[in-house]
Amino acid sequence: MLDFGISVSPCGKITAQMLNHLKKDMTVDHGKTRSLLNGSRGPLQEISNRMVTQRPKGFKDPNSFSMEVELCQAFSEMLRGNIEDIDAGDREDPQMCSDYVKDIYQYLRQLEVQQRVFPFYLDGTEINGRMRAILVDWLIQLHARFQLMQDTLYMCVAIIDRFLQAQPVSRKELQLVGVTAMLLAAKYEEIYPPSILDFVYMTDRAYTPTQIRATEQKILKELNFALGRPLPLHFLRRIAKVSDASAESYLLAKYLMELTLLDYNMVHYNPSEVAAAAICLSQKVFSEGQWAVKNKYSSSKFLRISTIPQLNSSSIKDFAAPLLGEARQLM
Repeated sequence: MLDFGISVSPCGKITAQMLNHLKKDMTVDHGKTRSLLNGSRGPLQEISNRMVTQRPKGFKDPNSFSMEVELCQAFSEMLRGNIEDIDAGDREDPQMCSDYVKDIYQYLRQLEVQQRVFPFYLDGTEINGRMRAILVDWLIQLHARFQLMQDTLYMCVAIIDRFLQAQPVSRKELQLVGVTAMLLAAKYEEIYPPSILDFVYMTDRAYTPTQIRATEQKILKELNFALGRPLPLHFLRRIAKVSDASAESYLLAKYLMELTLLDYNMVHYNPSEVAAAAICLSQKVFSEGQWAVKNKYSSSKFLRISTIPQLNSSSIKDFAAPLLGEARQLM
C-alpha cells in the first residue's frame, strides 16, 4: 500500500479593428458582396475606395450588421483558400474519418470545457499535490507492468482528478480510488483489461475485490457514467499531423505531456492546451523530468528520449526558472 504520509504543503478571424478601418474608409455594395461568396470575383476587387458618408451621432445603419457579417464571411473564405487540407490524402481510409474529423475535434473542444478540472481542487482536503504525485507515479509503473495502452493512463488520471474534486476522500482511500480508476480506464480503452484480482495482487492485497467494486460504482455514479473526457493524446496526434512533426519531436512531446500528469499545478489546463504546449516546447527546447516517467522514456522503445543531452541545456533551465520559483511558493 502506498504511503501518503508526506505533508507538503475556426479559421482566420477578422478583428474589430480591421472592421472599423473597413467601415471608416470603404463601402461595399451588398449585391457585389454576395457575389464574393459565389466566387464570381476576387474579394479585393469588390472593395470600393469611396469614403463612408458621415452619419449623425447615434445614427444606426440597419444594414451595418449585415455588412459586417458578409465582410467576415468574405475575408474568412479568402483566408481559408490558402490553407492546405491535411485530410485530403485520407479520403480512402474510413478509420481516419476525414469527412467529419473537423466536427469531431470541435466537439472535443466543447467537451473538455464541460468536463474540466478546476485548479487547487484539493484545498481543504486530507490530500495534497505531493500525495497525488506519489499515486500517479505508482500508477505509471502499474500501467507499464500491465503493458496497457497510453490512452488508458491518461484516462485513469482524468478520472481520479474529476472524482476527487467532486468527492474528497481520506488519505487511506486514495490508492483505492487510483487502482479503481485504472480498472475503469482499462475497461474503457483495452480489448483485454486486467481483472480485479490482478489489481488486488498489485496492491499487495491492501484492498478486496468487494471494495474495488464498491468504489467503481461510487466513481461511475459521481461522474454520471461520463468517462469520455478528451485526452491530451487526442489533440497531440492531430497537432503533430498539422505541424508535420518528426518522430523524435512527437515522442518528446509525449514525454513532456506525461510529466504533466504528475504535476498538480497542471490539472486545470485543458487537454488541448497541454498538447499544444508540449509539441511547441518539443520543437524549441528539450526538458528533463523525474519519477517513473523518465525511466520509462529512457528505454530503446522510446528512442531513449529522456536521456538526450539537450535536456541539460541552459535554455530550458532559463525557461523553467520562473515556474520553479512559483512551485516552491505553492509548496
